[in-house]
Amino acid sequence: MAAWLWLAVVVLISWGVVGLLHKLSTNHISGESATIWLIVGFVLFLPFVYPGKAVFHFPARGIALGLLSGFINVVATWAILAALRNGGKASVVSPFCALYPIVVVLVALLILHESINLLQGVGVVRALVAVGVLAS
Repeated sequence: MAAWLWLAVVVLISWGVVGLLHKLSTNHISGESATIWLIVGFVLFLPFVYPGKAVFHFPARGIALGLLSGFINVVATWAILAALRNGGKASVVSPFCALYPIVVVLVALLILHESINLLQGVGVVRALVAVGVLAS
């Protein structure tokens, strides 16, 4: 199995478990509190997942983009946890939020000038239909 595919499988499984843990945590605490504890857990366990020293060698642009990514991640994490806390079903909220790659596709087309083929375009359209079905 190609390295990128193996890593993508790790993401798929990990984020699947995280979706369940988000719901379980927000059954007991607020979205804001769950976000804080998620961040604490991230900071505590990051050295075990990524022990490399390369994390300390970075250009300013990389720092700025990383900080912006972190900010947007915190907003997204708070929003999903708040959605779950405010009556959202994990079986609807998590798959709905997991459609975020549609945003990536649109941004990649507009800003990075990437292209997609017909089959990939059909996949995007089907994902948008899935949003409608999930939201109904």
